[in-house]
Formats: sequence, C-alpha cells, structure tokens
Amino acid sequence: MVTKTKIRRFFAAIHDSAVSIRNAIFGFVLTFFEKVNRKVRSTLPLWRMQEETSEHVKMLAKVFKYVILPASLFYVCSDFVFLRENAVDSMFWGILLFLYSNFLPDLPSAFRRGPKNKDLPWYKKYFLLLFAPLFVWALLCGMRIKWSTVETFHNFKSVTIFGIFLFAVGFFAFGDFPIDVGDMTESISLALYGLAGYLAHLKVDKIW
Repeated sequence: MVTKTKIRRFFAAIHDSAVSIRNAIFGFVLTFFEKVNRKVRSTLPLWRMQEETSEHVKMLAKVFKYVILPASLFYVCSDFVFLRENAVDSMFWGILLFLYSNFLPDLPSAFRRGPKNKDLPWYKKYFLLLFAPLFVWALLCGMRIKWSTVETFHNFKSVTIFGIFLFAVGFFAFGDFPIDVGDMTESISLALYGLAGYLAHLKVDKIW
C-alpha cells in the first residue's frame, strides 16, 4: 500500500538526485573552464568563474524543469500518438544538446582577442563557434591555434547561424528519403533544443 510517507520519500529522492546532478554539472563545467583559462593564461579570477558558472547552472536547471522537460514529454507523446514515430532518440540527443548549448557561447572565448586586433573572415569566425569543441580539444592537447577573433558570439546573429547549423545536422541525422512529417519534426527539434540552451545563456548575460 502506498502511503504518504512513501510518496514524500519518493519525491525527496527525486529532489536529491536533481541536486546531485546540478552539482555534478557545476563541478564539471567549472573544472573544464579552469583548465582552458589556465591554458590561455587568462586573468579571470577564480571567484568570478565560480559566480558565473553558478548563475548559468541555476538558469539551466530552471529552464530544464519548467520548459525542456514538459516540452520533451509533449514532443515524444505527440509524435507517438499522431505520427506513430518513436522520438525518444532525438529527445535524448536534444537534451544533451541543450546542456551543451548553455555553455557554447563561452567556449570560443579562449580564442578571443582585443578589438584592436585584426579579425578573422566571417566564415572562420563562425567555424570557430560551430566546431568549438574541436578547437578547445586541440588547445588542451597542446596544439598551436593561430586563429583569433574579436567576436564574442553573445548576440542574435550567432544564435541564428547556430540554429541553421543545427537544423542541417538534424536533417542529415534523422531525415530519410522520402522526407515525411516525422523526419521534419525530429530535425527541427534538435535546432529548438540547441536554441533554448543558447538563449538561456544569453539571458543570464543580460543580452535580452
């Protein structure tokens, strides 16, 4: 028999798990950016990194709880009921993409230079954004990266380019010819997850 005590314990366990996950994300992100900043000899103090990481992780948790989680359940159920499609795989990748996109705008900061420096051509700047993990990985492995930009990527132009890129990736990942409605919803879903994460980051930084 289910009692009130068991129900309270169940929800307490869910809450404790959520807190543990949030703390794990905070620790991972902070450690990662500490390593990157040391590599580029950044003068950003540790307390400022901790403060900013905490702000972004809090926003991430809030958006996930009130937007991403209910929207994901609605998305999977709707695809199954109306289109007879299993969208669990695209939902899973979308949630991972949401988490990644929350911190993406700060990844290319390792290659940012002052406004007096000569900037990269536009296609190199946005290649730096779209494939930021590859550049950061190369940097951490000791490879010499000559690219540097004055672009901050904290703007809606970068959001738009990132969204178009994600739609293209989603189309190639989930699209099968002939293209049907289910393929399009899965392709669009990746872009929406990524945009939600990116916009959450910009909200914390008071860009909008």
